[in-house]
Amino acid sequence: MIRYLAVPSLLVLALPPAAHAAGASPSQSGPTQRTVASANRLATIEPAANGFLHAVQVYPFAEGAIYRVMTAPGRVTDIALQPGETLVAVASGDTARWVIGDTTSGSGTAKRTHVLVKPFSAGLSTNLVITTDRRSYHIALTSVAKAAMAALSWTYPQDALIALKRAATAAEAMAPVAAGIEVETLHFNYAVSGDRPSWRPLRAFDDGRQTFIEFPASLAVGEAPPIFLMDAKGETQLVNYRVKGRFYVVDRIFDAAELRLGTKNQQVVRISRLAAGAKTRRGS
Repeated sequence: MIRYLAVPSLLVLALPPAAHAAGASPSQSGPTQRTVASANRLATIEPAANGFLHAVQVYPFAEGAIYRVMTAPGRVTDIALQPGETLVAVASGDTARWVIGDTTSGSGTAKRTHVLVKPFSAGLSTNLVITTDRRSYHIALTSVAKAAMAALSWTYPQDALIALKRAATAAEAMAPVAAGIEVETLHFNYAVSGDRPSWRPLRAFDDGRQTFIEFPASLAVGEAPPIFLMDAKGETQLVNYRVKGRFYVVDRIFDAAELRLGTKNQQVVRISRLAAGAKTRRGS
């Protein structure tokens, strides 16, 4: 079912002369008008032959761009939004000489909104603003005698980039913390002691070459503590490490290290390597 919209047009207010900026005059509006016209012209994306998928012009969406849509009397042009996108409002500069409505296709996550436009005659032009729960579309409508665009839609490069980043993040999270490690070579003789912040490690272990410190999942949403190695005299030094998911990977074996976070009320968690065969403890 097609729903015809009562599309609001812009309300123009007649302001008294005092509302103009001091020293301004009508003759000074020329350069400003040329600046606005130039900006609009540069922002307008015209239909391109290589942008058609059958009869549908497919534009790449860009924030702030204006999309040209050619229509004709007696023809309906279909402006298809992104599947799952919810229509909020439609506004046009000329509501007297254009018929504007909307309908939907599909269901569930594939449900899609279509804004339908049709001019009363050729030689008309106006703008159309479509707002949704995801973005705003700015459209320049033009009516010609023939050759109307049947439909148009968009691709969303920014959404695709975000999806790729999410997929890469998920793949990285599922990847093993290290490759080529045999369980038989792992040593879990480490004790975790000290304060009990939300990021307190669950355990530490090594493979004879690297030390792995496992943190709870909450580490990803909070501030991560740096790690300091402790020597026999109790002096500390920073050590190079890398973060792999919720693990710290230190490319060496150490006897003692401390994780410290904060300055005034510093939280300190100590990791100590125990003698071979000693019972691992995680007490305070």
